[in-house]
Amino acid sequence: MHTKTIAQLSQGLKDKEFSSVELTQHYLNRINQSQLNAFITVTDDMAMKQAQAADEKIASNNANILTGIPYAHKDIFCTQGVKTSAGSKMLDNFISPYDATVSHQLNNADLVMLGKSNMDEFAMGSSNENSYYGSVKNPWDVTKIPGGSSGGSAAAVAARLSAFATGTDTGGSIRQPASLCGITGLKPTYGRVSRYGMIAYASSLDQAGPMTQTAEDAALVLNVMSGFDEKDSTSAEQDVQDYTANLNDSIKGLTIGLPKEFFSEGLDNEVADNVMAAVKEFEAMGATVKEVSLPNSAYAIPTYYIVAPCECSSNLSRLDGVRYGYRCEEPKDLEDLYLRSRSEAFGEEVKRRIMIGAYALSAGYYDAFYLKAQKTRHLISDDFKKAFENVDVIMGPVSPTTAFDLGSVKDPVSMYLADIYTLSANLAGLPGMSIPAGFAQNLPVGLQLIGNYWSESKLLNIAHQFQQQTDWHQKMPQEN
Repeated sequence: MHTKTIAQLSQGLKDKEFSSVELTQHYLNRINQSQLNAFITVTDDMAMKQAQAADEKIASNNANILTGIPYAHKDIFCTQGVKTSAGSKMLDNFISPYDATVSHQLNNADLVMLGKSNMDEFAMGSSNENSYYGSVKNPWDVTKIPGGSSGGSAAAVAARLSAFATGTDTGGSIRQPASLCGITGLKPTYGRVSRYGMIAYASSLDQAGPMTQTAEDAALVLNVMSGFDEKDSTSAEQDVQDYTANLNDSIKGLTIGLPKEFFSEGLDNEVADNVMAAVKEFEAMGATVKEVSLPNSAYAIPTYYIVAPCECSSNLSRLDGVRYGYRCEEPKDLEDLYLRSRSEAFGEEVKRRIMIGAYALSAGYYDAFYLKAQKTRHLISDDFKKAFENVDVIMGPVSPTTAFDLGSVKDPVSMYLADIYTLSANLAGLPGMSIPAGFAQNLPVGLQLIGNYWSESKLLNIAHQFQQQTDWHQKMPQEN
């Protein structure tokens, strides 16, 4: 059963080939046998109750297309009555009293939550080595990283421990692990999916999205996740279309833009070869290719690593040992409570980003750093606007390399460079995807698609058509 896509599982449930209870138990068994450390919390009892309720709806012909489908939920989404840790020691004892909007929408669709997936602490990382609960392992090679911060979600889907998973993308945290684990990952336009109840890292960049086997599955899940939410001030009042409606449209006449900046020094040759082979596949389907330029993309990393730390410094200030979360033992006074609670509970990378942000926002440095970064962000956005005047979609690599060894990158700046091709889309608020496009060194390579604002339907159509012609998305790692 675990080899089936969401669409196939939905049909199997409808045809009574198996029940949601049987399907859920099958996935729970696989999770319990797995050595990947992809989950922080496994919600066995809750999952079985949700599966039983789903079977009742299916029996009464009151089901929707996703009723009874099991999934993994990134542990950054608040889930009522379940620990929501954001991969941190700080929130190791936090049982959420409410559901995030995404959690609520998935519950309303009668889906079955298998558990909360592992992640980099507060979504800060590119390798999933920053989790308080230990590193997640890549199912293709357990000595490699799965990518981050949604590494647990990516590993769970790639190893078929769940039918799909939720993820969040602040600087590439859906697309990069999707690429390194060989699955489909979609970051929607900023504001397309509610951020309410999603523990904030950088509020102007964070966006939730689906991580699935196929583009068709991603469309099915995005239909449920999307929509305006009055609880989220950044949520867009944009109608939710049926993202499955145009999947089978021809892409003949599509104009693909290849940014010359994405194919420069630093890109692994085998990764580049796989990306170009995928582009040639699109040309065979009737697409044309143009070179485009994103001249300010070179500034994406320094811009992101000013904007994001500034916002995280503000967002994480609420975690002070007073309101909720970790509290140090026997504080001498209020200052000692603040100091020790935060220093004991935050990991090194989170502390680093908080300090960078606090410094950049301090008096005398705000204009020199934060304000300048926001101006540069505007230039990066303008580059995309100019490019989309001549092309329908931008394509390129997701990551400059395949998955690297666990523990091999010690320098934080070297780790930041792994996001060089993904950050620009977040800074501009554009939708982006990673789809499986080949292998290098026996590890998956992803092709990145970046679309204009609100073009998720077009991206899914392009990805689906590619997956009709290739079988990279059907490849599965050996059992781990």
